[in-house]
Amino acid sequence: MPNLNSLIAGFLQHAEVERNLSQGTIKMYHMYLDKFEEFSKDHLHKKELTEKDIDKDLITAYRIYLNRKTSETNPTETLSKATQNCFLIGLRSFLKYLSVQKDLKSLDANKITLAKTGDRVPKFLTKEDLERLFSRQNVSKRSGLRDRAILELLYSTGLRVSELTALNLTDLSPQVLESKEFTVIGKGRKARTVYLTDPAVNWLKRYLSIRKDPFKPLFVRYSGKSMDLNDADGKSLRLTPRSVQRMIKKYSVQAGIAVDVTPHVLRHSFATHILKKGADIRSVQELLGHSNISTTQIYTHLTNQDLKKTHQKFHNDTHDSATSSIL
Repeated sequence: MPNLNSLIAGFLQHAEVERNLSQGTIKMYHMYLDKFEEFSKDHLHKKELTEKDIDKDLITAYRIYLNRKTSETNPTETLSKATQNCFLIGLRSFLKYLSVQKDLKSLDANKITLAKTGDRVPKFLTKEDLERLFSRQNVSKRSGLRDRAILELLYSTGLRVSELTALNLTDLSPQVLESKEFTVIGKGRKARTVYLTDPAVNWLKRYLSIRKDPFKPLFVRYSGKSMDLNDADGKSLRLTPRSVQRMIKKYSVQAGIAVDVTPHVLRHSFATHILKKGADIRSVQELLGHSNISTTQIYTHLTNQDLKKTHQKFHNDTHDSATSSIL
């Protein structure tokens, strides 16, 4: 009988080969299931586990553990309900794999319910915030020109930071800049089309005009450790998501913006602003690459104020007219 560790390894391989999940998703699944196995061995006082050890009592104990567990980045805070749910979602996927792919009897994945998290309202920047953020780069320097192009590209397209850092020079060819649209591979390795604004095209052209190197990545670093030996394509110079996060944080602090600005806040800002201008929720779903419309609907909370104004403007006018005619 296979032990739990080997079953987890099989699940991760299945997720990569059969389900075609991204390496980032597989890495997170691995971490979630390793934590579960570690907890289970300690809780049950066993050195080896099988799928039969996973029952309702173990899950109840695990949920209590997650609820009391402190954050690794901030030991003074416990895990949020949303983070706890991520651990449970990984476990449910694993149990479904055991049942469907391996025909093994274990706890029914549907027996694991997720915690209620409440409405999640994303942070976004105002137009004034964006103007202040975009004015902090020293564009006389190549790093400043690169950073401005990054900010404009994120806000223009709503790209995830991982999608942005994965781009190569060939993805933003002169033909692409002329057409103002290109294709990216997002979560689940799904392709979608994104669109460039005129400012984004302008700053990308200015940045690309100073790139005289033979390196492959679209955005490269200009400081830090030396590039790897025998790295003709410059892969070791590619900016990482973390470096982009730090860069945006630096400029937001300089701009005096109260919101904790991240690449995802720019993505939220992109979605919020086009919704406020009248885009429909389905179109925004396509532009963001969301598989489920419910993910996109978090932005409707941000436009409720506009709906209220519309209601007051048009419905009150209609109501006043109807009332006056009766009188």
